[in-house]
Amino acid sequence: MSKEHHYKATIHWTGNKGTGTSSYRNYERSHTINIENKTPIEGSSDPAFRGDKTKHNPEDMFLSSISSCHMLWYLHFCSEEGIIVTDYTDEAIGIMTETTDGGGEFTSVTLHPTVTVTEKAMIEKAKELHHKAGQFCFIARSLNFPVKHIPTLLIK
Repeated sequence: MSKEHHYKATIHWTGNKGTGTSSYRNYERSHTINIENKTPIEGSSDPAFRGDKTKHNPEDMFLSSISSCHMLWYLHFCSEEGIIVTDYTDEAIGIMTETTDGGGEFTSVTLHPTVTVTEKAMIEKAKELHHKAGQFCFIARSLNFPVKHIPTLLIK
């Protein structure tokens, strides 16, 4: 039996400078992202699209969602397999390609997690679990392109 999980976010545009969207240059792309019981996120568009470089943009959050979902599944599987992870950092890279009609899409995401484990004997299984995490990550499973993983394993 399948279970459904429902999510709700309220996005509120805060970029009206007094004349609304009277022209492409007359409004800001600023907005807030509100999710009940969580700290609001100040958002904008990417600076390439007239956004505020100091605020999170949808592309940043998309990439972060993929990376954090992968990490959470990975840590879950490591704990099940007795692999003790003491540190995890991912330098995720995404490529979005604009199309001639002004639209675009992400065409690739590559995760570069650096994972520290406690014993050398854990390294091979720890590397393998990235593949399993990719298969279970809800976000990665929802994409129309594969997410690549190039892990680095360290021992501490």
